[in-house]
Amino acid sequence: MRSKVAHGVLRAVDCTAAREVPGVVGAWSAADLPDLPPVPYTLLARLSTEDAVAGREWPALVKDRVRYPGEALAVVLGEDRYRAEDGVAEVTATIDPLPAVVTPSAALDDSVRLFDGLSNIALRGEAGEPIDPSVWQDAAAVVEATYRQQLLMPSPMECRTVLAVPEADRLTVWSGHQMPHRLRRELAALLGWSVDRIRVVVPDTGGAFGSKSAAFPEFVVVAYLAVKLGRPVRWIEDRLESMLVATRGRGQDQTVRLAADAEGRLLAYELKIDADVGAYPHLGVGLPMQTVWMATGAYTTPRVHATLRSVLTNTMVTYPYRGAGRPEAAIAIERTMDLLARRLGIDPIELRRRNFIPPDAFPYDTPTGRRYDSGDYAAALDLALDTLGYEEWRAEQARRRVDPAALPLGIGISCYVERSGGEPGGLHEFGSLEVQEDGTVTARCGAAPSGQGHETVFPALVAKVLGIPERQVRLVEGDTDEQPEGLGSFASRSAQVAGAMFEHAATLLIKEARTRAAELWGLPPEEVEWADGAVHAARDGSAATSLGDLVKATGPLRVEDRYEAGMAFPFGAHAAVTEVDPDLGTVKVLRLVAVDDCGVVLNPTVVRGQAFGSAVQGIGQALYEGMTFDDGVPHLANGLLDYLLPTFTEIPPIDIKDTCTPSPSTPLGAKGAGESGCIGTPAAIVNAVADALQIADPDLLQMPLTPDSVWRAAHAPKHEEGDR
Repeated sequence: MRSKVAHGVLRAVDCTAAREVPGVVGAWSAADLPDLPPVPYTLLARLSTEDAVAGREWPALVKDRVRYPGEALAVVLGEDRYRAEDGVAEVTATIDPLPAVVTPSAALDDSVRLFDGLSNIALRGEAGEPIDPSVWQDAAAVVEATYRQQLLMPSPMECRTVLAVPEADRLTVWSGHQMPHRLRRELAALLGWSVDRIRVVVPDTGGAFGSKSAAFPEFVVVAYLAVKLGRPVRWIEDRLESMLVATRGRGQDQTVRLAADAEGRLLAYELKIDADVGAYPHLGVGLPMQTVWMATGAYTTPRVHATLRSVLTNTMVTYPYRGAGRPEAAIAIERTMDLLARRLGIDPIELRRRNFIPPDAFPYDTPTGRRYDSGDYAAALDLALDTLGYEEWRAEQARRRVDPAALPLGIGISCYVERSGGEPGGLHEFGSLEVQEDGTVTARCGAAPSGQGHETVFPALVAKVLGIPERQVRLVEGDTDEQPEGLGSFASRSAQVAGAMFEHAATLLIKEARTRAAELWGLPPEEVEWADGAVHAARDGSAATSLGDLVKATGPLRVEDRYEAGMAFPFGAHAAVTEVDPDLGTVKVLRLVAVDDCGVVLNPTVVRGQAFGSAVQGIGQALYEGMTFDDGVPHLANGLLDYLLPTFTEIPPIDIKDTCTPSPSTPLGAKGAGESGCIGTPAAIVNAVADALQIADPDLLQMPLTPDSVWRAAHAPKHEEGDR
């Protein structure tokens, strides 16, 4: 049973009538379960602090105060879902409503505090050095803007799931999850058990996008009651429930200032962020530091200062969502680059070219503390423009601007740099390779699949290194009994980190096989070679043994290790052409080009699919998606009719291209590929609409670009750029 208000004091919850419903096993409020632990909180490297959480713990069931709409007040267990739903209908609750704040600006007013005696600012952060006021005073051009990065709702095909089954002195948990080993640790901690008493199994998961990497309140309740009752307990989130209480993404209010000299060389960039992190400080409280650290984008800006305030609001917690802080950084700098180009009278393409970090400057240390590994930003932009047919579209734009009957057309560019693999301290993965007597190789790792194509890419990689057919490699992941240690799948790390781990493990396997064969044949190891999945005597080739035969002769063959990679910084350039109807406010994307550089591509089909899907989500943020509220409660009564996602009808022609700048951080040279479209596409589309309408004021075009907002922007009084 969930709260229908966003904020209020909980006076009472009565589950008596629910317990009388036929088929209901039990019904409990927080008062009925005094030992129910709070939602666990895991500190990840560089992203959160204990101070933010202290005194602001997230209860699995509301104890005294509701802080977001849909927060769980009681739990009802039934023999099946239908009886449980009937039981929920009989639970009553008394809540004294309080004013709700659903934006950072409202929460910063301080008239409404989510936690008595504690500020709504849960965390402050910064990167770079404060900029001397003389820089702004002496610059030839300074542009300022404010941007609202709206709250988004990750919408995977499969909502959240958890099934907990007690077995003797153990608990087995099945869940659609990105980090099975983290879930195991957190469940063990909340039950007060050792981790070996918990097994987590993650089958194929129907999408995640960052939203399935925690132990949520429902998970805590399910595991607790399964142990308490000694019987299996399952929760499967339905779509409306997911829309109400699944994690949110983005949610930033940004103020920017960018200065340049008369030739368009950037001098300084200032970014101030008030981030909406939801009702409780969780991983999302430190997440906006990714925006802070990536503020500089692709440019050699000598002075950069970015500051952050993570602000609590009466909304569901903000969490990593595909791109996770990097789209927010790219949108801010890329929209502002277009403003600066207009102010200086320079083509936006030329302005970017003048300020790119050159290829010979890598590794490049940014003013915000990032070390970019490799890049050729101009090459990606050139390919995007060539693929788009930039000059032809500019000619068409010029033609339309003198034709009063033609709809305005705009071209927008967005260049981005992102970070993949994770932060220091989380750039490793565990795995093993084990050879069976029939020659089959079982590959195990700590990752978990949620649609990235692991089953295709990882066996092919192992088979290629070993020189054996792909059909001989069997992948096992997402099971903490099969693979005792692991990190999981997040931060575009599958190829860069887990893939490098498998290459490393295959190299160890070859070394061990050569050593064993040498002992078997009485030869020095250097006289044993590996080729085509078998060991060979180098001297005359008289002795040769396959992997399976080697196991039969020498016993089980297994290698395992922990492999650590380095950070990587994928990049790209996206270009969009839009047609705008000023009378209707509608935007039609005529063409979208996405050029991404993820280093060495392991599987072109998989990478293309990731790029395409991510670009579609970027279109969603630019044009359709966004949470709206009434008295703090989201407008979601009609499901996906109230929260629009781009469908096949709205997807324009998308050209997916790539350049290749290998990363020196791993032997594969691979960088992350999964989040590119969410980072590069939104700003390209918004810049294209601003170009079509020749709008200089960025406040007039805030995402999503709904027909209403575009109509208002098209009919707003026109001001010269110098008026700002």
